[in-house]
Amino acid sequence: MNALYSVVQTNLKTGNVVATLPITSLAFAHTLNAPGSCAVGIPLFAPEADAESLIPGVSGLVVLRDGQPVWGGILWTLAGDIAAGTLTLNASGYHSHYQGRYFVNGWDAKSTEQATLLKNWVAYCNTNNGIGTDATGVTATGHKRTATWTRYELKNVAEAIDQLADNIGGFNFRYVPYWVTPGKKIGHRFVISSREGVATSHTLAHRANCNVTSVSYDSTALCTVAYATGADKGNGEKLVGIFKNASLAVTMPERVVVGSYTDVKETQTLIDKAQAHINAGAVPTAIPELTLYPGEFGPLDFTPGDITAVDIDAGYIALYDEFVVTECATTVDVNGTETIKLALASKELFQNGNPS
Repeated sequence: MNALYSVVQTNLKTGNVVATLPITSLAFAHTLNAPGSCAVGIPLFAPEADAESLIPGVSGLVVLRDGQPVWGGILWTLAGDIAAGTLTLNASGYHSHYQGRYFVNGWDAKSTEQATLLKNWVAYCNTNNGIGTDATGVTATGHKRTATWTRYELKNVAEAIDQLADNIGGFNFRYVPYWVTPGKKIGHRFVISSREGVATSHTLAHRANCNVTSVSYDSTALCTVAYATGADKGNGEKLVGIFKNASLAVTMPERVVVGSYTDVKETQTLIDKAQAHINAGAVPTAIPELTLYPGEFGPLDFTPGDITAVDIDAGYIALYDEFVVTECATTVDVNGTETIKLALASKELFQNGNPS
């Protein structure tokens, strides 16, 4: 039996439900440490297609599956097809709000637990005309960071979160919509989990419960030496962190990767960035893409960052290994049938962080 999907329009500031939209098409995606996306089609002449209420940048959209929120975000663009009589709404997840927020007065925190930084950053945005993100459930990670920017640097909040996550000892993050008052008000939580991923009990076997459409192998990130350059020391020189992979250098000719982090003012942080480059470039990356068989799984059975086993035996591509889910994309057709596609990447890529 197909799940029942609906989409509600919300007041972005309060989370209050404004209307249930009459959808003609639906596709949404959860993406690892990124906003994700959603595209919704509605009739152009439906009463709910109200230009006084449904406004890009102002309205929120939340996808419900059997009445429960499974995706939430912000309507950013829309396009009307007059000939077809349809209006397509394009939204990005709540992280897109923070891509438009800056530390306009700077920020100064030294050797601070990274969970505390996250909660303080979200609180700062919430109290300055924000979207009410709940970060109270973020727990200590045991990793302290220094985050210092002047007001002249105008550091972007989403970028600060991304860079904090993308470190040795970092984390995966996502925004989870939930009912505050069923049918009336929806909230969303900022949630973090281990950067090394959370293991699932699922094994995805080609032609058993999924169809593996492709597997690509990428050696672009391979490196034997990594340099990470930081802020200018004031004399024309930059801080530098260096890390090497001696074992890979035994079998591979030297390959150097250089990353630039102009607002990093600590050498140890730059060394961590360089080490993250080395970790990400230790082995070629295998990238499978697959479609789950209908009825086998739901769109929340695989959260980006989860680890799942994949079993494939197809000529050159013969592997049984664990992979990290990097994206889960769901399309719902006019009959309500779900098509769920996963993008994955080698687990080794995420074991100690992957520098941005």
